[in-house]
Amino acid sequence: MIERPVWQERLAAAWKQAAIVWLTGPRRVGKTVLAQSVADAEYFNCDLPSVAERLRDPESFYCSIRQPTVILDEVHQLPDPSRLLKIGADAFPRLRILATGSSTLAATQKFRDTLTGRKRVMALVPVLHEEAAAFGVADTRKRLLRGGLPPALLGEGHNPEFYAEWLDSYFARDVQELFRLEKRAGFLRVLELLLRQSGGLLEVTRLAAESAISRPTITNWLEVYQVTHVVHVLRPFSAGGRREIIAQPKVFGFDTGLVCHARGWDRLRAEDCSTLWEHLVLDALLAAGVPRVQFWRDKQQREVGFVVPRGREAVDAIECKWQPQSFEARGLAAFRSLYPNGRNFVVSPLSGPAYDRTVSGLEVSFLSPGDLRQRVKAC
Repeated sequence: MIERPVWQERLAAAWKQAAIVWLTGPRRVGKTVLAQSVADAEYFNCDLPSVAERLRDPESFYCSIRQPTVILDEVHQLPDPSRLLKIGADAFPRLRILATGSSTLAATQKFRDTLTGRKRVMALVPVLHEEAAAFGVADTRKRLLRGGLPPALLGEGHNPEFYAEWLDSYFARDVQELFRLEKRAGFLRVLELLLRQSGGLLEVTRLAAESAISRPTITNWLEVYQVTHVVHVLRPFSAGGRREIIAQPKVFGFDTGLVCHARGWDRLRAEDCSTLWEHLVLDALLAAGVPRVQFWRDKQQREVGFVVPRGREAVDAIECKWQPQSFEARGLAAFRSLYPNGRNFVVSPLSGPAYDRTVSGLEVSFLSPGDLRQRVKAC
């Protein structure tokens, strides 16, 4: 079992705020292994009929727990999971509860209560850049090509069949069971097209034309992709400037391995690494628990990779560069002419420590995704 201290620390912090932590994230991302790594806990797989039978009487179940923490894996498989969790939080306040599932808490009608005030949500992302060494990955290119799902990353070699099986399992277990959707081929075809667009502007009209699926249907499916965490849709940042593009969002697939699979890549060129690197930076921001990640772009095609609003006045600007020496500040300078307050970061796969440099009159910190996570987590 590979330790993931970033997430163990976040779990401990979340339990200081609420009795229930809802651990969510895509299939095979490592939720069960992380849950089983929690010390002094009793683990229950809610997929098992014997466990479901035991949980039919929540009060007796919680009274039988002898450890300070109880783990309810795949809790959404139960007939009434929200009632079970609510009783645990209200009647057994000293007990810490970790519940896992592959979607947001309110994604299914089974959750009649979203447990407002009783829970904290933690969305697990694929293996972070700073975690790669623990998984035996010394070359970031390997992490980019295979993605960050532990079974794919730890396998003997690049295995396209893994990603095909993952897509089939995702539709059958997460989508079909929660949403009862039909049109399996169309649903997965649209997801494949989104993965091909990953890192670019979301083009719903193009998706509709290429997939022969109506725009309203694609709009509904986009919600499903997001609540099951396989797609991240980032909104553009704007304070009303007329030169800014304020409507069209960006779309990111959750895993670079699936992005490469959708694009038919079995090896990476330098320009491919630059495109995929943004995904690892986004993962670092999500792992930091940043509540809102956006991007900025104006009508002159000047842009900033990610922006993170911080308070009422400041906004941090984050550029992603596979090779830090290639950074030029045209987009950042345009952004700072409109929004002068905030920190400037250039995130690269640095082998050494972070450093600061003045570029075009702007103070810029050059750092790794792990350093970025620490910087934005602290604010």
